[in-house]
Amino acid sequence: MSFSNYGELCTEVYDLTKKVGQSFSGDIEYYAERLKATKGRILEAMVGSGRVIIPLLEAGLKVDGIDYSSEMLASCQKRLDEKGYAAKLFQGELQNLQLPQKYDAIIIPGGSFLLIEKREESIAALKQMYENLENGGRLILDIFLPTDHFEAGKVLRTLTVECPNGDIITMEDKLVEVNFFEQYKVSYLKYEKWRKGNLIQTELQRFAIRWYSIHELKLIMKSIGFKQVNVCADFQYGNEPAHASQSFVFEATK
Repeated sequence: MSFSNYGELCTEVYDLTKKVGQSFSGDIEYYAERLKATKGRILEAMVGSGRVIIPLLEAGLKVDGIDYSSEMLASCQKRLDEKGYAAKLFQGELQNLQLPQKYDAIIIPGGSFLLIEKREESIAALKQMYENLENGGRLILDIFLPTDHFEAGKVLRTLTVECPNGDIITMEDKLVEVNFFEQYKVSYLKYEKWRKGNLIQTELQRFAIRWYSIHELKLIMKSIGFKQVNVCADFQYGNEPAHASQSFVFEATK
């Protein structure tokens, strides 16, 4: 079986477990507060299926979205249509970001920046976002540090999701590779859809996370040209990072 890239079953599970407006540790409220004075357009990079962009639109902000996954973008568009909101949605990779306008802010919620597997592509993505910001524009993104017990071959988690029509989707997250030197780990996510006890659909996703220390990412951002890079913890502005299990929010100004 070939690997999918945020395919149909992944998107369906994502939609059912990450509902529009569902805040994780106060992240949506944080982004809305930090962006509320933004007069120009905002870009949500790695927008997914609309968990964050729709609440920001509801708050009166002007927000566009970009994602690599056509399935995620289709779901996001469906949710926008259901809510009656209009937003420009683009399909593409951040490391090749070339959009028709520049933005007053670009955001990446949900720790999604860590899903860019290769370090050189992460740096290229940061450079392209810098180029697509207006002077004085801000990049805001949050990251985390993996704190699992690293053991290749270990099943990290399982998930069972019931669909509205009664189908069941199961997901198994199995760790297959850890590289501490290069700071990444790889899991295989196996999705199976069941109907009345029969397996009707299967999907296998290669899921990689590359992590960065706080000081490392700050130095990378500054080397690209960002003038100010501030970091706070747990979606509380001004809260200094204190331990590895926190979420870390970076705000960098062009």
